[in-house]
Amino acid sequence: MPTAFEVIAEPSRRQILDLLREGELPVGELVARLRMSQPAVSKHLRVLREAGFVTPRVAAQQRQYRLNPKAFAEVDEWIAHFRPFWTKTLDDLRSHLDKED
Repeated sequence: MPTAFEVIAEPSRRQILDLLREGELPVGELVARLRMSQPAVSKHLRVLREAGFVTPRVAAQQRQYRLNPKAFAEVDEWIAHFRPFWTKTLDDLRSHLDKED
């Protein structure tokens, strides 16, 4: 099983995740927006589903996919170690810009 980072390292999968931030979408809509073949989108959705990033829901004849926020916890935990760095950097920038005004 690939790590969360290996799963989201693939650009097409990140595009799918970005599109799903807007809300639940059917596979056909993802295919149209990504301009990829249905088998290619389905392959990426399978990887995302197995890693827990997306959850499918069957509605009539189509599958709707939505994000599963719990799966992002591993990524968020890793990023949390770096938040103090960029928070300090942004605070320093704010102080510098305030001095120029």
